[in-house]
Amino acid sequence: MKHVYVARQSILDENSDVCAYEILYRDAEQSSKIENDRYASAAVISSVLNRFGTKSLLGNKRAFVKIDEKFLLNDLIFSIPKDFFIFSIFSSVVASERVVERIEQLHANGYTLSIDNVNLDDTFFENYSEILKSISYVKIFMQEDVALAQHIKKLHAKNIKIIGVKIEDQKTYERAKELQCDAFEGYYFAEPKIIENAEYNPTRMAVLRLYNILMEDRSIDEAADEFEQNPEITVQLLQFINSAAFPFRKKISSIHHVIVLLGRIQLAKWLMLMIYAKSVASSMETSPLMLMVKNRTELMERILKAIRPDARSNMLGEAYMVGVLSLMDTLFSMPLEEILKNINVSDEVRDALLYDKGLFGDIYKVVRSMEHMDINDIVDFEMKYRLAPNQIKDIIMDAIMAVATLEHPNESEL
Repeated sequence: MKHVYVARQSILDENSDVCAYEILYRDAEQSSKIENDRYASAAVISSVLNRFGTKSLLGNKRAFVKIDEKFLLNDLIFSIPKDFFIFSIFSSVVASERVVERIEQLHANGYTLSIDNVNLDDTFFENYSEILKSISYVKIFMQEDVALAQHIKKLHAKNIKIIGVKIEDQKTYERAKELQCDAFEGYYFAEPKIIENAEYNPTRMAVLRLYNILMEDRSIDEAADEFEQNPEITVQLLQFINSAAFPFRKKISSIHHVIVLLGRIQLAKWLMLMIYAKSVASSMETSPLMLMVKNRTELMERILKAIRPDARSNMLGEAYMVGVLSLMDTLFSMPLEEILKNINVSDEVRDALLYDKGLFGDIYKVVRSMEHMDINDIVDFEMKYRLAPNQIKDIIMDAIMAVATLEHPNESEL
């Protein structure tokens, strides 16, 4: 199984408490090498939102993420939740007219901006004088310059906080404190902590097909059906909703419901972020865990239809949600109860998952019995809901066929 990594470097305040993190990209070999800076930026942001989750990775802190000029100028940046990230602009970015305009737009829209790892000197002020009013942080090297203290005072006068970086020994740390840096980052405090999570990636074709359905203004039912055919995307969507802290007043009951609440444009931008981050698989291989998720969702929906032939899309959507969420504890290495505290699902879905309560709970319980081939439980379920003898057997075979199409798709890969 492939894995994705991010490196989390602590940033400490003057009291030696963690006040923020810097999040860096690591590939499967835990190397920071990547072919393009903006892909690294998108990979970091996508991983934080969709795989690790802001609560587990950041807590109540923000993350500094490095961005280059092309990422800065791409309108995709406005789709990224502003409450979790501080965009740290590479010092190599030239303050052109377009760059200045974009920085002002981001600042006006409530985004927090930083300039990354600079030598604070006269040249810095010449290059960035036009944008300093929109900058909240400057990360500086502790170079030997007698004018450094005065330069820091100039930035403090503009309400810009200074973060001393590359602090690797006591001497550099003491100097940074004397210069009245507001925060500190470096190996002297701790090396970046490599954090690993399983990488479950949807295929390019599936992501692009979903994007097209949303942007072509086709029906919400069609979009929901496409999501339900791709549990990999659905799992990441649920994690994104959790990370982005959407203030939903109503509890989520189905993918159809999610699409209505988020809106087509927000969902389409999220899908483009996945593509931009190269977070889609380059092969047709599907993980065994996702095949299991697909199997559970198929069984949940098919058994519900057998019991309630007149079940509408909302009820079927809730059955699907039980199947998708049932393995998230394995996927994110967290107790399911903790995960459900952060996902605003309906009481029926929650009770089914945690306590086997209600109709969905009964179906979920018998699905697990099928996985363990517990014939007595299956027979008892058939009798309770007055299903025909061997009807469950037929449903199992139909679900196996549906899962087989996911495991061995016929479509060609882009």
